[in-house]
Amino acid sequence: MNRIIDYKELSEQIQNWIVDYVNKNNIETLVVGVSGGIDSAVVSTLCSRTGIQTIAVGMPLNSKPVNTKLSQLQLDFLSNLNVKTIEIELTETFKSFESLISRTFVSQLANANSKSRLRMMTLYHIATVVNGIVVGTGNKVEDFGVGFFTKYGDGGVDISPIADLYKTEVRELGRYLGIPQEIIEATPTDGLWDDDRNDEEQIGATYEELEWVMEHGINKQVYTEKEFHILGIYESFNKKNKHKMVPIPIFDLKENEII
Repeated sequence: MNRIIDYKELSEQIQNWIVDYVNKNNIETLVVGVSGGIDSAVVSTLCSRTGIQTIAVGMPLNSKPVNTKLSQLQLDFLSNLNVKTIEIELTETFKSFESLISRTFVSQLANANSKSRLRMMTLYHIATVVNGIVVGTGNKVEDFGVGFFTKYGDGGVDISPIADLYKTEVRELGRYLGIPQEIIEATPTDGLWDDDRNDEEQIGATYEELEWVMEHGINKQVYTEKEFHILGIYESFNKKNKHKMVPIPIFDLKENEII
């Protein structure tokens, strides 16, 4: 990416934006899920710097040891910033749900999405109790490029502080915020599958390549073979996941001349 960003200023602007939203809406608490990835690490740290009560929630769910380790690393980092940190083990809860639903409806993809939605339910339960909001952790590529998130899962949030930042920019902001290096360097993964697949393997392109498409490649007139391939991947994901990134279709009485 070649956008020139002052990360100190960016950090302050996002924090002020969160504070402004909270004050206007009489919110008391920020609730953030902490996965062990850079996105949730940056968002939870930004929330901690607002001075608003923040609850950071780790939610292991059939999680790989490395993901649990990174999540705990961020929770420990936040506990030194006067953030309330909790861990809620969801594995057995999901297993109970899976054993019931899989008697009739079996799908690895559905299971993966249901894990994300169970975490969303957990965050909203907490937020309701503490007069809080759920703070989103999606970045620009995932939220507005390829739609790489679960609808009503990690996409179910109240505000999105980093949704206009590319993944590479989130990493740089993380460096400025002092996020543990292990988290900054970790391979991005949604952690929803039983195998070790990561985000870029699932998409078929790197975040840097997708960022290039979004910034420079969509209206480019001439492409190299590799650029054309990456553009195709981007357009395929964007098209199939468009329903996640646009408002829900609503039947309009007037438009259909019913009234």
